[in-house]
Amino acid sequence: MLAITRPMSDRFVDALAALPPDPAIDPALARRQHAAYRAALTALGARVVALPPDDAHPDGCFVEDTAVVIDDLALVTRPGAPSRRGEGAAIAAALAPLVELATMDAPATLDGGDCLRLGRTLYIGRSARTNAAGIARAAEVFAPRGVRVVAVDLPPAVLHLKCVCARLGDDRVLLADGTIDPAVFVGAGIVRVPADEAYAANAVAIGDGVVCADGFPATRAALERAGFAVHAVPTTEVRKADGSLTCLSILVPGAA
Repeated sequence: MLAITRPMSDRFVDALAALPPDPAIDPALARRQHAAYRAALTALGARVVALPPDDAHPDGCFVEDTAVVIDDLALVTRPGAPSRRGEGAAIAAALAPLVELATMDAPATLDGGDCLRLGRTLYIGRSARTNAAGIARAAEVFAPRGVRVVAVDLPPAVLHLKCVCARLGDDRVLLADGTIDPAVFVGAGIVRVPADEAYAANAVAIGDGVVCADGFPATRAALERAGFAVHAVPTTEVRKADGSLTCLSILVPGAA
């Protein structure tokens, strides 16, 4: 498993956020927290690649939104926020030696944070960042590889699908209570996150280990009961930019 990441630049203070953070983002602290995240991925057996910080794009650390990888094919996305549409070039260059690339053109928009794969099904959230044309393009790209695309309506004020859920393998989902109907994920086992810890529903699972946000004891206990070795990492700074853990990496299964 390869994990592509990109640490924050000093311009991370200008990252998009629904509300101005108070206190402001601390880029140096953010980079230390990002290093802890990379160390946790390494502990789970991933080979972590850290691309140079993207000084031109404050949100450049949130690499997940720029590409969706399934098997040996990556769809390089067209992010929903116009300020982020230059981020994908470096990610495409990093992916090109590893997988086949497909692209996306206007008017389609899609953020990788809206995409959750379980087995041969790709769930995609309809959001302010991902439109119908983006979902249709994902279906066009991945259907020939035997992947079914299912659109998911998101609760109000939820930025991305994976703000409230995360993949725990091909047949299990970490899901915040009171957000998405568990029946959406047909046949999947649900590991529940209490509503007051909804932020922690975003986690990165690799094998029988999982990286989760520090400071959410009920979520950690639920993951441990489900059989996962939990690596909790601090997320205070990415949270100020409406970010979370899956946002910070693109996982490329099978790449060494």
